[in-house]
Amino acid sequence: MAQTATSSAESVKTIDREELKKKIDRHESFVLLETLSPEHFQHVHLPGARNAPPERLKDVASALIPSKATEVVTYCAGPKCHASADAARELTKMGYTNVRHYAGGKQDWTSAGMPVERGA
Repeated sequence: MAQTATSSAESVKTIDREELKKKIDRHESFVLLETLSPEHFQHVHLPGARNAPPERLKDVASALIPSKATEVVTYCAGPKCHASADAARELTKMGYTNVRHYAGGKQDWTSAGMPVERGA
């Protein structure tokens, strides 16, 4: 179920763990972006995720997400980490039209025993 998380004057739609898990399980076409450092990403990340640290987002966005209409889901460490919400807002400013944020992040995912990947 999509919700809206408000920050400043802009809002970002969110996605919950159950919906994200269904998308991953169904191999739906979307880009999952972890907005943590490469070291955190290599340690463990959600299945199929790509790494886009906040300081590199503008540089890597067009390579990772060639079409502005592609569905994009961002996440970071957990509810207290704001990097993924900031990245979602930045992507929206860059013209991406279908961006959502998984607020629970890696913390919610792993504490629920969901599958993860390791390495680059």
